Amino acid sequence: MSEISRGGTAYATPDDRRRRLATILADLIPGAARIRVSLRAPAESWPHPHARAYDIHGSRIELKRAQVHAAARWIMRAHPETPWNESYDFDLTRAELTPAARTAGRLNLAGQGC
Repeated sequence: MSEISRGGTAYATPDDRRRRLATILADLIPGAARIRVSLRAPAESWPHPHARAYDIHGSRIELKRAQVHAAARWIMRAHPETPWNESYDFDLTRAELTPAARTAGRLNLAGQGC
């Protein structure tokens, strides 16, 4: 893992942190290939961190409430520059965040918005 040292303290690069996050989320949600994150939970009328997980075939994986909140918050904190007014997909194999509208067709997730 590459690190940047400042005054004797080592800091991981943003890419390293995102890769570690992807590894942790893959352990937290076994079988998940992609996590869709937004500030629009289906049952809430106000902004609320929300996540849904999908396997490599695009099938939704049921999550517990704690998994939903932890995954959404961790991904949002790892990407503070992202405008969270739309849904995004976090690919656990590449540790990349992309707009959900771009990845929906590839995984047959159209109509299964966050």
